Amino acid sequence: MGLANSRALVLIAMVACLTSVAYGIAGQATFYTPPYVPSSCNGFKSQGVMIVAANRGLFANKGACGRRYRVRCTGGTNAGVPRPCKGKTIDVTVVDLCPGCAGDQLDLSQEAFAMIANPDAGRIKIDYHE
Repeated sequence: MGLANSRALVLIAMVACLTSVAYGIAGQATFYTPPYVPSSCNGFKSQGVMIVAANRGLFANKGACGRRYRVRCTGGTNAGVPRPCKGKTIDVTVVDLCPGCAGDQLDLSQEAFAMIANPDAGRIKIDYHE
């Protein structure tokens, strides 16, 4: 194999890796409002405002406590705010369980939600990954 072919394969491999990182798990996000303590993971110790409460499956009986996820808004879920996304991504830390969340849902802090979407939307489509 020649040098040009080797470079092409390396380039293809790099693009494949970037593609897998750029897209995560599809789901939906809502938000909850302060106070954020106590939390299931940290009791009364605050972890700031860039936090998330995870659905039961993701939370895994506190196994997800402290994990960080990158979240991106991908679209709206209601006609009232058809284009809620701000085009940003955020990094949030799991601090709590969201007992009422669906299996594909995250419950972001109000501040985290507002960084990526218009809070008036209430619920948005997202992609997220660890």
